[in-house]
Amino acid sequence: MNSFFKSYKSTIILLGSIIAGGIVGAIVGPKASVVQPLGDLFLNLMFMIIVPLVFFSVSSAIANMTELRRLGKIIATTFAVFICTSIAAAIIGVVCAIIVNPTKGLDISSFSSLMSKTSQNVSQTKNLTFLQHIVNTVTVSDFNLLLSKSNMLPLIVFSILFGVSTAIIGEKGKPVSVFLSSASEVMLRIVKIVMYYAPIGLGCYFASVIGQLGTQILGGYLRVFLLYIFLTIIYFFGFYTLYAFISAGKLGIKTFWKNITAPSITALATCSSAACIPVNIEYCKKMGVPADIAETVLPLGANTHKDGSVFGGVMKLVFIFGLFGKNVTDPKTLIGIIVVAFLVGAVMGAIPNGGMIGEMLILTVYGFPLNTLPIIALVSTIIDVPATLLNSTGNAVSSMMITRFVEGKNWLSNFCKPE
Repeated sequence: MNSFFKSYKSTIILLGSIIAGGIVGAIVGPKASVVQPLGDLFLNLMFMIIVPLVFFSVSSAIANMTELRRLGKIIATTFAVFICTSIAAAIIGVVCAIIVNPTKGLDISSFSSLMSKTSQNVSQTKNLTFLQHIVNTVTVSDFNLLLSKSNMLPLIVFSILFGVSTAIIGEKGKPVSVFLSSASEVMLRIVKIVMYYAPIGLGCYFASVIGQLGTQILGGYLRVFLLYIFLTIIYFFGFYTLYAFISAGKLGIKTFWKNITAPSITALATCSSAACIPVNIEYCKKMGVPADIAETVLPLGANTHKDGSVFGGVMKLVFIFGLFGKNVTDPKTLIGIIVVAFLVGAVMGAIPNGGMIGEMLILTVYGFPLNTLPIIALVSTIIDVPATLLNSTGNAVSSMMITRFVEGKNWLSNFCKPE
């Protein structure tokens, strides 16, 4: 019981504060807005640190990846598999979310005041061509514009370029790499300090939100959770079986399901992909995955390959689109949602506190008001457990597919004899 509480302590406290705030808002009504400044204080603190956090986190992560260049074929195959499975998850998530529509039946007129803030952004971009929109989304015309939290994607692009350049110049870049790593640690400590205030800030924020919008938004969160559970069941039992079959046919399916129970239980118990790495490595070796592949792919996957988080990115996008009454069935919008969900779930996973950065990316790319950040951040909290299950076990089955492409189609029969 103590270990359970230790694993979920922060989640329990955060959810408890949000629920308490929601109850206060439901009882008090619009008068609960009196505590909104306390919620705004938390948001402002997070917005204040987001730009340096993104720069130092992304650039240091890239700058310190120089040793991966020696791994050649394994790394290339790993990223190919990771990208394909993440995009597949994004497409599946989008299709299911459109069919179910978690915000169906909600009175979106409550968000009319917020929608007016997005109208200017929409009007500024609606006459742009598709290529112009891409250029404006990923770049800015002046360096000082990178210092704005409204230009997250250009900042990420610059940070990647800075990190890659630092890695390429080798020894000359070591001092810069050390500085980036140290600065990243400092920013993470600042985030940790600010997060001590999160239960109060988010509790007050949701008291104000529920007080002004009513309890109807809670129904949207419930539908998001139920839809996510449905997606988890389909993807875990259906697609992971398919991936195991691609890896080694029927023997691959048998081997995967014979050995995946312990990693699955560990994921559910710890709610941490990183904590699952030792167990995953142990059981992937029992699945016949060579040690060098298991010990490379699984730690890398725990940071950069998160199918569950990709689903989460889709849920956040569809949820916020629905709240603002925006159409998600337009082909350009669908492609954009898939790409952004991939970035949020897969790429952002490599960055400390990438979840928050991903949520900021969602808001800035589509021009939503930044004070709606807690609304989509709560989605992360309620799907945390099933998302960790998919994130962790997805890396195990991916290691099997990677072995298939690196070692050849008979890899499993060479390591595991069928009973």
